[in-house]
Amino acid sequence: MNIPFLGIRRKKQGETTPAADPEGIAELLSECDLLRSLAAREGVLLDDSARSLEALDQLVPRWRDDEEILPWLGNDAGLYLGTVTVRTVPGAQWQVWPGGRPLVRLASGREFDVVAAGHEWAANGVPELSQLYGEVAEA
Repeated sequence: MNIPFLGIRRKKQGETTPAADPEGIAELLSECDLLRSLAAREGVLLDDSARSLEALDQLVPRWRDDEEILPWLGNDAGLYLGTVTVRTVPGAQWQVWPGGRPLVRLASGREFDVVAAGHEWAANGVPELSQLYGEVAEA
């Protein structure tokens, strides 16, 4: 798959890479349709704030019994955590590695694997998304 603004495609000899589009990446990664739909059904508005992460942590995890939905929800939870972080923590930005693995890079240079964190939250409920956000925001 060739998504030029993600910069995943390998360059041919002598070819230049187009500049990455951070806003396009952020928009794409912030969709989280499954999580937003699930939250809306439970009356939780996901407004890309730290407060919305706390509300997600309070949801009854009915999805844990559905092995088909669990991995997708984990991805969305991680991407939503990353979205909140990028939008609210000064200097935080998305970093997409070759192969498409999205991470959040903090101003300090520390990288945070939000998707792995989202999978842990979806499967186990711990660590809580708001707790992870608090740790990252303080770093």
